[in-house]
Amino acid sequence: MNVVEINVLVLAYLGDTIYENYVRRYLINKGIGNVNSLQQEAVKYVSAVNQAKYLLSMINDNFFSEEELSVIKRARNYKNNSHPKNCDVVTYKHATSLEAVIGYLSLLNKNNRIEEIMEYIFNEKNN
Repeated sequence: MNVVEINVLVLAYLGDTIYENYVRRYLINKGIGNVNSLQQEAVKYVSAVNQAKYLLSMINDNFFSEEELSVIKRARNYKNNSHPKNCDVVTYKHATSLEAVIGYLSLLNKNNRIEEIMEYIFNEKNN
């Protein structure tokens, strides 16, 4: 199957697990050894509000290629109005877009690009 033809919510489903795995490894490598502390720190990266913020920052910095922006736009414009109670639809769609582009890159085995995205996010959070 052509990766471009995969439903963007399926890409986001995959991207979510990859993104969370990067965050967990990052926090563990920072030396956080308490599960409750790990969870509190992880929320700063994995909440829809923060994922949307990181995505918009990267877009403003022209971080993404045209191909990646195409996936992001497809995910953002996907007709699905369900969202968690703790954020609005637009924020949720931006968060989903970030996860979708990560899932897309993973299926293309562009792991170095995923690393660049995660480094940007970790640096953004630390600034």
